[in-house]
Amino acid sequence: MKISSYTGGMVQTNGYLVESAEGNFLVDAPAGISDWAAKKGVRVDALYLTHQHYDHVEDVAKLQESGVKVLAWAEYSKELTLESYGSSWGLPEVTPFSIDECIVSGEQKLFGTTVMVGHVPGHSPDSISFYVEESGVVFAGDALFAGSVGRCDLPGGDFELLLTGIRRELLTLPDDTEVLSGHGLATKVGREKLTNGYLK
Repeated sequence: MKISSYTGGMVQTNGYLVESAEGNFLVDAPAGISDWAAKKGVRVDALYLTHQHYDHVEDVAKLQESGVKVLAWAEYSKELTLESYGSSWGLPEVTPFSIDECIVSGEQKLFGTTVMVGHVPGHSPDSISFYVEESGVVFAGDALFAGSVGRCDLPGGDFELLLTGIRRELLTLPDDTEVLSGHGLATKVGREKLTNGYLK
């Protein structure tokens, strides 16, 4: 399995391309990731959303038009993308899209790859993580960052709920698990246990 990262959009959001023998999928869809994958010559079969905040879904409609299957925790809504609240904040408009399949927590098979899906609300009600044990990585979305955690002052945010989810779904993973977040650099679970002041 090969993992590549892309960063784009107004707030420099990370998206990830996972290539395997049985199929290729993206984790999140910041602006520009569709063209980036196309330039790499990679066919994208599916898109998995860690949550639906606008900066993670700007390219969803474009990907869906090309036949990419979209999977997420919840159905599309302007409340989850923040468009219902953020028009006065200057947020970019998101082209409406649909969710082809709502996924649940627990073990899933993504193109032959075993993935553990964890529900980690608090930053957004629909936030989830994807842990790939065979590769030693977890796609954490905006729940956990290097030295920080997701902001909780947006609609649907809840700091205590976020910390509970991080401790249950992320800090229980092996210390050497690489954390691939929605913004910023990668980190390790063990490093965050020892140094992340929000988790003390």
